[in-house]
Amino acid sequence: MSFEFVKKLPAPEQVKADYPVSPELAAVKEQRDREIRDIFEGRSDRFLLIIGPCSADNEEAVVDYTVRLAGAAEKVKDKILVIPRVYTNKPRTTGKGYKGMLHQPDPEKKPDLLAGLIAIRKMHIDVIRETGLTPADEMLYPENHRFMDDVLSYVAVGARSVEDQLHRMVASGVDIPVGMKNPTSGDFSVMLNSIVAAQSPQTFSYRSWQVHTDGNPLTHAVLRGAVNKHGNNIPNYHYEDLELLADKYASSGLANPAVIIDANHSNSGKKYLEQIRITKEVLHSRRHSEPIRKLVKGMMIESYIEPGAQSVGEGVYGKSITDPCLGWKQSEKLILEMADLL
Repeated sequence: MSFEFVKKLPAPEQVKADYPVSPELAAVKEQRDREIRDIFEGRSDRFLLIIGPCSADNEEAVVDYTVRLAGAAEKVKDKILVIPRVYTNKPRTTGKGYKGMLHQPDPEKKPDLLAGLIAIRKMHIDVIRETGLTPADEMLYPENHRFMDDVLSYVAVGARSVEDQLHRMVASGVDIPVGMKNPTSGDFSVMLNSIVAAQSPQTFSYRSWQVHTDGNPLTHAVLRGAVNKHGNNIPNYHYEDLELLADKYASSGLANPAVIIDANHSNSGKKYLEQIRITKEVLHSRRHSEPIRKLVKGMMIESYIEPGAQSVGEGVYGKSITDPCLGWKQSEKLILEMADLL
């Protein structure tokens, strides 16, 4: 046996009991979940904006950022519903490097997953308490979702996870929207198959239990660009891409057709300033085509306090230690411009 069993983690119920959500914050989440559901089910024309750091590495800076974000969200609330991106699990292509606050509550210290689980739960709760905004996170580890299911209003399944059976099945039992990203190959059929699986009832093994789910009708597509065999980025946010996806959705029989456009990653080639142009192009496509307007429900944007990125240990407050992000001034300006373009 090559595994070293370091520490047994407590059950989700224990962590929730130790770090509870107050009735007041639970009511905030219930109201926000209802508003987000209305967008996906077509009862609201508001546009979703999932925005925040590439990875949430420091609670003080993340809460500071989301307090600023809440101020901007209030200004555009009639047209845009803002969901703070508080991503605490960082997928790594090679398996090396900083894997997020779940693994390392302090990026300069050794991994400690129990301390990480506690730190990210506290951070999500503090974001809600300080801002009234309920966050999004990536479901990198499906078995951990139950530690956070009472504090999240949106979940993303990443490009490297979307073909995984357990991710799809756990998504089928989640009661908030789950965004299924296209795989790194860009294949729309893989993404749509994952949505079919997640919208369908499933029976499977989860955390040592046989479980049954009813299916999640709020599961939807996320376009994040692709990479070809030569390592070149292939954007998939253009008008023709959205037309193609609209056609595929129309013949799929899926509930609540929807797509969120990820403006960074392979869509921008990780050139973070391109997110501004990409967002405006997507909004233009929505204005030009009614099927695209109905399908495109929102944007994902990577943004933090300071623009760009830094290495672990440089210590610049509010600057990404993973992928480069828009700075706050650029982000606030873009949010207000988006509202004018909707």
